[in-house]
Amino acid sequence: MIYDLALTIAYDYGRPSAQARNVLRVLPANRPGEQRRITGMIGITPRPAERTDRMDFFGNAVSEIAFHAPISDLTVRLQSRVERLARPLQFDLSPPLDRLGAQLLGQPALSADSPHHFLASSPRIRFDTEVTDFVRRVLPAQPTALAAVQAVGRALHEEMRFDAEATDVDTPLSEAFANRHGVCQDFSHVMIAGLRSIGLPAGYVSGILRTQPPDGQARLEGADAMHAWVRVWCGTDLGWVEYDPTNDLMAGSDHVSVAVGRDYSDVVPVKGAVRSSGQQQSTHSVDLVPVPV
Repeated sequence: MIYDLALTIAYDYGRPSAQARNVLRVLPANRPGEQRRITGMIGITPRPAERTDRMDFFGNAVSEIAFHAPISDLTVRLQSRVERLARPLQFDLSPPLDRLGAQLLGQPALSADSPHHFLASSPRIRFDTEVTDFVRRVLPAQPTALAAVQAVGRALHEEMRFDAEATDVDTPLSEAFANRHGVCQDFSHVMIAGLRSIGLPAGYVSGILRTQPPDGQARLEGADAMHAWVRVWCGTDLGWVEYDPTNDLMAGSDHVSVAVGRDYSDVVPVKGAVRSSGQQQSTHSVDLVPVPV
Protein backbone atom coordinates (compact mmCIF):
# COMPACT_ATOMS: atom_id res chain seq x y z
CA MET A 1 0.00 0.00 0.00
CA ILE A 2 1.35 3.44 -1.00
CA TYR A 3 0.28 6.58 0.84
CA ASP A 4 0.71 10.32 0.57
CA LEU A 5 1.24 11.73 4.04
CA ALA A 6 0.74 15.34 5.14
CA LEU A 7 1.50 16.35 8.72
CA THR A 8 1.44 19.84 10.23
CA ILE A 9 2.43 20.70 13.81
CA ALA A 10 2.16 24.38 14.79
CA TYR A 11 3.03 26.29 17.97
CA ASP A 12 1.96 29.81 18.94
CA TYR A 13 3.97 31.30 21.81
CA GLY A 14 2.48 33.79 24.27
CA ARG A 15 5.39 36.15 23.69
CA PRO A 16 8.30 35.97 21.26
CA SER A 17 10.95 33.55 22.46
CA ALA A 18 14.45 34.75 23.16
CA GLN A 19 15.88 31.47 21.92
CA ALA A 20 14.51 28.17 20.69
CA ARG A 21 16.07 24.79 19.92
CA ASN A 22 14.13 21.71 18.82
CA VAL A 23 14.60 18.07 17.86
CA LEU A 24 12.15 16.70 15.26
CA ARG A 25 11.21 13.08 14.64
CA VAL A 26 8.47 13.28 12.00
CA LEU A 27 9.98 11.72 8.86
CA PRO A 28 8.52 8.23 8.17
CA ALA A 29 10.84 5.33 8.83
CA ASN A 30 12.72 3.19 6.32
CA ARG A 31 12.58 -0.43 7.54
CA PRO A 32 13.55 -3.29 5.18
CA GLY A 33 10.65 -5.64 4.59
CA GLU A 34 8.24 -3.38 6.50
CA GLN A 35 8.17 0.12 5.06
CA ARG A 36 9.86 2.25 2.39
CA ARG A 37 9.98 6.03 2.38
CA ILE A 38 9.78 7.03 -1.29
CA THR A 39 9.96 10.79 -0.76
CA GLY A 40 10.03 13.03 2.28
CA MET A 41 10.44 16.75 2.89
CA ILE A 42 10.22 18.75 6.13
CA GLY A 43 9.39 22.45 5.87
CA ILE A 44 10.00 24.73 8.87
CA THR A 45 8.59 28.24 9.31
CA PRO A 46 10.28 30.53 10.22
CA ARG A 47 13.49 29.25 8.72
CA PRO A 48 15.90 28.10 11.44
CA ALA A 49 19.38 29.56 11.74
CA GLU A 50 20.78 26.03 12.21
CA ARG A 51 19.60 22.65 10.96
CA THR A 52 21.28 19.26 11.19
CA ASP A 53 19.78 16.03 9.82
CA ARG A 54 20.97 12.70 11.22
CA MET A 55 19.91 9.24 12.42
CA ASP A 56 19.56 8.42 16.10
CA PHE A 57 20.63 5.17 17.81
CA PHE A 58 17.39 3.39 16.94
CA GLY A 59 17.58 4.37 13.26
CA ASN A 60 15.02 7.17 13.39
CA ALA A 61 15.42 10.21 11.16
CA VAL A 62 16.16 13.29 13.30
CA SER A 63 16.30 16.99 12.42
CA GLU A 64 17.87 19.35 14.94
CA ILE A 65 16.96 23.03 14.51
CA ALA A 66 17.89 26.22 16.35
CA PHE A 67 16.83 29.88 16.16
CA HIS A 68 19.10 32.75 17.13
CA ALA A 69 16.50 35.52 16.78
CA PRO A 70 13.18 35.71 18.68
CA ILE A 71 10.24 33.82 17.14
CA SER A 72 6.54 34.07 18.07
CA ASP A 73 5.43 30.87 16.36
CA LEU A 74 6.77 27.67 14.82
CA THR A 75 5.24 25.46 12.13
CA VAL A 76 6.60 22.09 11.01
CA ARG A 77 5.16 20.65 7.80
CA LEU A 78 5.87 17.18 6.45
CA GLN A 79 5.06 15.94 2.95
CA SER A 80 5.96 12.32 2.24
CA ARG A 81 5.11 9.35 0.06
CA VAL A 82 5.44 6.00 1.82
CA GLU A 83 5.04 2.37 0.84
CA ARG A 84 3.82 0.23 3.73
CA LEU A 85 4.68 -3.45 3.32
CA ALA A 86 2.38 -5.38 5.64
CA ARG A 87 3.90 -8.65 6.83
CA PRO A 88 1.05 -11.15 7.20
CA LEU A 89 1.29 -13.59 10.08
CA GLN A 90 0.48 -17.04 8.74
CA PHE A 91 2.07 -19.26 11.37
CA ASP A 92 3.04 -18.82 14.99
CA LEU A 93 6.76 -19.55 14.90
CA SER A 94 7.43 -18.10 18.34
CA PRO A 95 8.69 -20.33 21.18
CA PRO A 96 6.74 -21.10 24.36
CA LEU A 97 6.97 -18.08 26.63
CA ASP A 98 8.96 -20.00 29.24
CA ARG A 99 11.63 -20.80 26.63
CA LEU A 100 12.02 -17.28 25.24
CA GLY A 101 14.76 -16.49 27.76
CA ALA A 102 17.00 -19.18 26.27
CA GLN A 103 16.63 -17.60 22.83
CA LEU A 104 17.43 -14.18 24.29
CA LEU A 105 20.71 -15.57 25.61
CA GLY A 106 21.55 -16.50 22.03
CA GLN A 107 21.31 -12.83 20.95
CA PRO A 108 24.72 -11.37 21.91
CA ALA A 109 24.57 -8.29 19.65
CA LEU A 110 23.68 -4.89 21.10
CA SER A 111 22.79 -3.17 17.83
CA ALA A 112 19.74 -0.90 17.61
CA ASP A 113 17.40 -3.81 16.86
CA SER A 114 18.64 -5.98 19.72
CA PRO A 115 15.83 -7.14 22.04
CA HIS A 116 18.05 -6.54 25.09
CA HIS A 117 17.36 -2.77 24.90
CA PHE A 118 13.65 -3.38 25.46
CA LEU A 119 13.56 -5.52 28.60
CA ALA A 120 14.29 -3.12 31.46
CA SER A 121 12.61 0.01 32.78
CA SER A 122 12.96 3.11 30.61
CA PRO A 123 12.38 6.83 31.26
CA ARG A 124 8.57 6.67 31.00
CA ILE A 125 7.96 3.01 31.76
CA ARG A 126 8.40 1.56 35.21
CA PHE A 127 7.25 -1.86 36.34
CA ASP A 128 3.86 -1.62 38.03
CA THR A 129 2.50 -4.31 40.36
CA GLU A 130 -1.12 -3.85 39.26
CA VAL A 131 -0.20 -4.09 35.60
CA THR A 132 1.97 -7.18 36.18
CA ASP A 133 -0.80 -8.90 38.15
CA PHE A 134 -3.31 -8.07 35.40
CA VAL A 135 -1.03 -9.51 32.72
CA ARG A 136 -0.47 -12.74 34.63
CA ARG A 137 -4.23 -13.16 35.11
CA VAL A 138 -5.05 -12.85 31.41
CA LEU A 139 -2.29 -15.10 30.04
CA PRO A 140 -3.51 -18.44 28.65
CA ALA A 141 -1.98 -21.65 29.96
CA GLN A 142 1.53 -22.27 28.58
CA PRO A 143 1.32 -19.62 25.84
CA THR A 144 3.74 -19.02 23.04
CA ALA A 145 5.36 -15.59 22.95
CA LEU A 146 3.01 -14.42 20.19
CA ALA A 147 -0.06 -15.83 21.94
CA ALA A 148 0.95 -13.91 25.07
CA VAL A 149 1.22 -10.66 23.10
CA GLN A 150 -2.21 -11.14 21.55
CA ALA A 151 -3.84 -12.17 24.82
CA VAL A 152 -2.46 -9.17 26.72
CA GLY A 153 -3.35 -6.73 23.93
CA ARG A 154 -6.89 -8.06 23.64
CA ALA A 155 -7.47 -8.01 27.40
CA LEU A 156 -6.10 -4.47 27.68
CA HIS A 157 -8.38 -3.31 24.87
CA GLU A 158 -11.36 -4.75 26.76
CA GLU A 159 -10.23 -3.36 30.12
CA MET A 160 -9.40 0.24 29.09
CA ARG A 161 -11.50 2.86 27.34
CA PHE A 162 -10.14 5.21 24.66
CA ASP A 163 -10.70 8.79 25.82
CA ALA A 164 -8.85 11.63 24.12
CA GLU A 165 -9.54 13.99 27.05
CA ALA A 166 -8.65 11.66 29.93
CA THR A 167 -4.86 12.02 29.98
CA ASP A 168 -2.06 14.21 28.69
CA VAL A 169 1.41 13.49 27.41
CA ASP A 170 2.88 13.37 30.94
CA THR A 171 0.29 11.08 32.59
CA PRO A 172 2.05 8.10 34.26
CA LEU A 173 1.03 4.68 32.96
CA SER A 174 0.04 3.61 36.49
CA GLU A 175 -2.54 6.42 36.64
CA ALA A 176 -3.96 5.65 33.19
CA PHE A 177 -4.29 1.97 34.07
CA ALA A 178 -5.80 2.65 37.49
CA ASN A 179 -8.48 4.83 35.86
CA ARG A 180 -8.86 2.42 32.94
CA HIS A 181 -8.90 5.08 30.25
CA GLY A 182 -6.49 7.02 28.09
CA VAL A 183 -5.14 7.53 24.59
CA CYS A 184 -2.93 5.38 22.38
CA GLN A 185 0.21 6.44 24.28
CA ASP A 186 -1.31 5.15 27.52
CA PHE A 187 -2.48 1.86 26.00
CA SER A 188 0.99 1.30 24.56
CA HIS A 189 2.92 2.22 27.72
CA VAL A 190 0.75 -0.05 29.86
CA MET A 191 1.10 -2.95 27.43
CA ILE A 192 4.88 -2.52 27.19
CA ALA A 193 5.23 -2.47 30.98
CA GLY A 194 3.15 -5.63 31.26
CA LEU A 195 5.01 -7.53 28.55
CA ARG A 196 8.43 -6.60 29.94
CA SER A 197 7.32 -7.83 33.36
CA ILE A 198 6.91 -11.37 31.94
CA GLY A 199 10.19 -11.30 30.02
CA LEU A 200 9.01 -10.14 26.59
CA PRO A 201 11.16 -7.41 24.99
CA ALA A 202 8.72 -4.64 24.02
CA GLY A 203 9.16 -1.20 22.47
CA TYR A 204 7.13 1.81 21.42
CA VAL A 205 6.19 2.76 17.85
CA SER A 206 5.15 6.28 16.91
CA GLY A 207 3.26 6.56 13.65
CA ILE A 208 0.12 7.45 11.76
CA LEU A 209 -3.07 5.56 10.96
CA ARG A 210 -4.89 5.52 7.68
CA THR A 211 -7.53 8.24 8.04
CA GLN A 212 -10.25 6.70 5.87
CA PRO A 213 -10.58 2.89 6.15
CA PRO A 214 -11.44 0.64 3.21
CA ASP A 215 -15.16 0.23 2.44
CA GLY A 216 -16.94 -1.92 4.98
CA GLN A 217 -14.27 -1.56 7.69
CA ALA A 218 -14.65 0.39 10.92
CA ARG A 219 -12.68 3.57 11.44
CA LEU A 220 -9.76 3.02 13.83
CA GLU A 221 -9.36 4.96 17.08
CA GLY A 222 -6.61 7.55 16.93
CA ALA A 223 -6.74 8.18 13.19
CA ASP A 224 -6.99 11.98 13.57
CA ALA A 225 -3.57 12.39 15.16
CA MET A 226 -0.22 10.71 15.48
CA HIS A 227 -0.77 7.21 16.81
CA ALA A 228 1.22 4.72 18.89
CA TRP A 229 1.44 0.97 19.12
CA VAL A 230 3.75 -1.74 20.45
CA ARG A 231 6.65 -3.66 18.97
CA VAL A 232 7.53 -7.02 20.56
CA TRP A 233 10.37 -9.49 20.00
CA CYS A 234 8.84 -12.97 19.75
CA GLY A 235 11.89 -15.17 19.35
CA THR A 236 14.60 -15.97 16.82
CA ASP A 237 12.32 -17.30 14.07
CA LEU A 238 9.45 -14.81 14.24
CA GLY A 239 11.45 -11.75 15.27
CA TRP A 240 9.67 -8.44 15.84
CA VAL A 241 5.90 -8.13 15.54
CA GLU A 242 3.71 -5.04 16.02
CA TYR A 243 0.43 -4.90 17.91
CA ASP A 244 -2.04 -2.02 18.29
CA PRO A 245 -3.75 -2.40 21.70
CA THR A 246 -5.92 0.69 21.20
CA ASN A 247 -7.65 -1.07 18.31
CA ASP A 248 -7.00 -4.72 19.28
CA LEU A 249 -5.22 -5.81 16.12
CA MET A 250 -1.84 -6.63 14.67
CA ALA A 251 -0.40 -3.51 13.03
CA GLY A 252 -0.57 -3.81 9.27
CA SER A 253 -0.93 -1.81 6.09
CA ASP A 254 -3.04 0.88 7.82
CA HIS A 255 -0.14 1.72 10.17
CA VAL A 256 2.69 3.93 8.88
CA SER A 257 5.58 4.03 11.36
CA VAL A 258 7.64 7.15 12.02
CA ALA A 259 9.96 6.22 14.88
CA VAL A 260 10.67 3.40 17.34
CA GLY A 261 12.14 3.47 20.82
CA ARG A 262 11.87 2.19 24.35
CA ASP A 263 8.96 4.54 25.14
CA TYR A 264 7.50 7.89 24.10
CA SER A 265 10.56 9.80 25.31
CA ASP A 266 12.62 8.24 22.48
CA VAL A 267 10.18 9.21 19.70
CA VAL A 268 8.69 12.61 20.65
CA PRO A 269 7.77 14.30 17.31
CA VAL A 270 8.82 17.79 18.44
CA LYS A 271 10.99 18.17 21.54
CA GLY A 272 13.05 21.11 22.64
CA ALA A 273 13.52 24.22 24.72
CA VAL A 274 11.92 27.63 24.25
CA ARG A 275 12.66 30.69 26.39
CA SER A 276 9.40 32.61 26.48
CA SER A 277 6.52 33.68 28.75
CA GLY A 278 2.75 33.46 28.67
CA GLN A 279 0.67 30.54 27.48
CA GLN A 280 1.68 28.36 24.55
CA GLN A 281 -0.85 26.87 22.15
CA SER A 282 -0.30 24.04 19.70
CA THR A 283 -2.30 22.50 16.87
CA HIS A 284 -1.67 19.60 14.55
CA SER A 285 -3.27 17.94 11.56
CA VAL A 286 -2.65 14.59 9.88
CA ASP A 287 -3.75 13.26 6.52
CA LEU A 288 -2.78 9.80 5.21
CA VAL A 289 -4.29 9.15 1.79
CA PRO A 290 -3.88 5.96 -0.28
CA VAL A 291 -2.34 6.52 -3.70
CA PRO A 292 -4.39 4.89 -6.50
CA VAL A 293 -2.45 2.18 -8.26
